Amino acid sequence: MAKKDVKKLKITLVRSTIGRQKNQKATVRALGIRKMQQTVVHYDTPIIRGMINRVSHLVKVEEAEA
Repeated sequence: MAKKDVKKLKITLVRSTIGRQKNQKATVRALGIRKMQQTVVHYDTPIIRGMINRVSHLVKVEEAEA
């Protein structure tokens, strides 16, 4: 039985959260990003996609090699 391929996403903060709404700051923090230009890797799930959608104007998203 073969394992199902699980995609991963590389998420990088490219714009500052200074002056943004509290919910946007909290979403970036919940993604695990604390500093500008920091990159985190998460599995591609509907929850993570929703968080990215909320702060799409602040982050850059790429597919990571598994």
